[in-house]
Amino acid sequence: QVQLVESGGGLVQAGGSLRLSCVASGRTFSSYHMGWFRQAPGKEREFVAAISLSGGRTAYADSVKGRFTISRDNAKNTVYLQMNSLKPEDTAVYYCAADFRPWGPTTVPTGALQYDYWGQGTQVTVSS
Repeated sequence: QVQLVESGGGLVQAGGSLRLSCVASGRTFSSYHMGWFRQAPGKEREFVAAISLSGGRTAYADSVKGRFTISRDNAKNTVYLQMNSLKPEDTAVYYCAADFRPWGPTTVPTGALQYDYWGQGTQVTVSS
């Protein structure tokens, strides 16, 4: 069992920045990959970014590439999402998720069904 708790959301103007954090507990943090997803009202949950268990491999949705950075600190059981140059269309509830399945040598799972545990979410609102 893994518990995930997100924090760092809030209200920010377009062009601003936020850093989300997700603290994990329950199992050895360095034994699983991590991802960030988001869900806007009336829309499906979508992939934002993911990072391998060692931190050596990352992947991003095209919509956030170059603006968002995912990282992890295994000593602190924490994964981060640094969000810069925020846009109103980034407004959503952001969720972190844990993936215990092995990744292929070059692929990064982007489907929500791949992930086994989820946090409760943190709201990010970007005003224009």
